[in-house]
Formats: sequence, structure tokens, C-alpha cells
Amino acid sequence: MNDIDIINDILKGNNRKYELLVDAYQRQVMATCMGFVHHRDDAMDLTQEVFVKAYRALATFQGKASFATWIYRIAVNTCLEHLRKKKKKQTLWLFDQGNDRMEPSHTQTPQHEAEQNELQQQLQSAIDSLPENQRIAFVLSKYDELPQAEIARVMMMTEGAVESLLQRAKKNLQKKLSSLAKEF
Repeated sequence: MNDIDIINDILKGNNRKYELLVDAYQRQVMATCMGFVHHRDDAMDLTQEVFVKAYRALATFQGKASFATWIYRIAVNTCLEHLRKKKKKQTLWLFDQGNDRMEPSHTQTPQHEAEQNELQQQLQSAIDSLPENQRIAFVLSKYDELPQAEIARVMMMTEGAVESLLQRAKKNLQKKLSSLAKEF
């Protein structure tokens, strides 16, 4: 059963089928959210919010793009909305003590782990400081490992524009991180 069949069944009243879509896309949506907020609990909350929004808007899904593209767009918009609200309330502080997806090595010294955490925070801060479109393209490419064609559909732009955004994002990150390296 493909996504369109599942969606049609849901729209006919078989709401239990929505669980199939959640199961199919939850990991990818969670990875997208982690790429924006860098904190597992926030990413889990946002993932749930994405699926609630998608469910409520399911009747508006037209099938012009794949369901995956549609839900990624909802995820990106939900994360950006969350970050804007958070920025209004307080100073933007988007990183936790390291990436929740990384497992610390048990052979590392506390000093080495602290240095790794500091580097991770600097990387996350550099990513967060990218212009919005560059950050979206970078997160979808590196965290979700989406091909440029899919990123182009999610961002509603050409593949060439996505490639350009990714190149500029990498250059910006290199500049930001090389200036940080000079401080050490």
C-alpha cells in the first residue's frame, strides 16, 4: 500500500492508517528536527507537532509532490517557527551538551570529552548562524542525507539553487570554524 492509498483511506475515515505514515516517516522527521534544535526532547516535541499538523492538513495534500516532500516541508516550517518563537522569548541558545545522536567513547578522558563537547557546540553554533536557506539546505543534506533533488522539492527551488546554497553554506562554515580554530 503506497502513501496515496493510505491517505485516501484516512480521508475516508480510517484514521488508524495514519500510524503507517508516522511509522514510515518518524525517523526522518526526527532527524530533521534534531538538525535544527540539537536537543532530543525538543526534537521529539517538534516531531509530534509535525505529525499533528500533517494530520490536520491531510485533506489539503494534493499529491503534486510526494508525501515525504510534503512532510519535510511541514517539519522545516515547524522548526523555523519554533526557533523564531524561542528567539523572541530569550537569547537563542540551541545547543545541548553534545549531539544526542553521538555515543561517547568510554575510553575518553573527561578532558577529551569536554573538548569534544566544546567542538560540537561550536559546530552547532556555526550551523545555527547560517542564513536560513543555507541552514535548511545544509540540515536536509547532512542530517537527513537527502539528495539535492529532494531538497530542491522540499525548498521549492531548482537543484542548481540548492547546490549553490550548499556550497555557500560550506564556505560560510569553513570561515566561521577556521576563525574559531585561530582562537585556540
